[in-house]
Amino acid sequence: MINSTVRHPRRLRYLFSAIFLLLLIGYTGTVFYLEGFSPALLQLALLFLIAVIGTGALYNHMLQRQITGFMDTVDEMVDRAIHGHEQLTLFDETRLSSLEHKLLRYIEINKSNEHNLAAEKDKIKELISDISHQTKTPLASILLYSQLVAETPDLSPDTRQLLQQIEAQSEKLEWLITSLIKLSRLESGMIQLQSEVRPVAATITSALSHLYTRAGNKNIIINIDCAPLTAARHDYKWTSEALFNLLENAVKYTEPGGSIRITAEGNEMFTRIEVADTGIGIPEDGLEHIFKRFYRGHNAGEYEGIGIGLFLAQKIISIQGGYITASSQPGQGSRLTIYLPQL
Repeated sequence: MINSTVRHPRRLRYLFSAIFLLLLIGYTGTVFYLEGFSPALLQLALLFLIAVIGTGALYNHMLQRQITGFMDTVDEMVDRAIHGHEQLTLFDETRLSSLEHKLLRYIEINKSNEHNLAAEKDKIKELISDISHQTKTPLASILLYSQLVAETPDLSPDTRQLLQQIEAQSEKLEWLITSLIKLSRLESGMIQLQSEVRPVAATITSALSHLYTRAGNKNIIINIDCAPLTAARHDYKWTSEALFNLLENAVKYTEPGGSIRITAEGNEMFTRIEVADTGIGIPEDGLEHIFKRFYRGHNAGEYEGIGIGLFLAQKIISIQGGYITASSQPGQGSRLTIYLPQL
């Protein structure tokens, strides 16, 4: 109701003016009806009508000037408060003074919150840097020592198998920590993505370059359907990593002898990059959860993974103004589609 009143003041003014004129005309007509028509009464009624209309118009003009002056004062108050200038109303006991003090208080609280957020952000940056530095060194040492021990002659098969497990789990832990650090940096704003309009073919190729060996070991055929000039606004490095996470899942969950098809095409607003596989698929009740942090479907238990790849991919794409969708049928494969903005 308040918004409607503020939005249509002229319409309300016309409405009240019409009601006012109708009341005056009705009053004058009633007087003529009761007293009878006479030239003197007509002149008196016209003078009364003109005086009332003139008084109303003058009052309306003064009221508009008062409102305009009030709004100009409020505008100047807001401008002074934003730029930290001297108060306009000082310590007057008026509503304007009360409004100005509340506005100043709000701005002070907002600036204090911004300062606290900036300080907290700096602390998070330091913490992430410390975690990154403190974890890389011991993990590298564990990997190095396990490799050195594995080179020792005359090791029993059981010992060699345990060393292989240590190395595999260490690499898995290193990948997890690296992914969490990347995610934390993205969420805290430490990393600013540099998006530009460029062809997506090179981005897709970069994502695939680390997976050809794994796909070859499983005899998985990878087909790419992407025109050289198909482009989108994106950060080459981070979008390649998001695609890598999608493709890694496709290779992981596709049985030997299966296939993966990558299709890219542009339209008026978005460029669509689809990754379709012939893997185990995703149950219908799991589709809405696959982009959640650490979520893994109940049919993925026998495959290695921690459930952070798709979450990280979605975060990377959403920061660039895009989004990801998923569709699947259990046993018939999955389709994960990235939409990147054109401009």
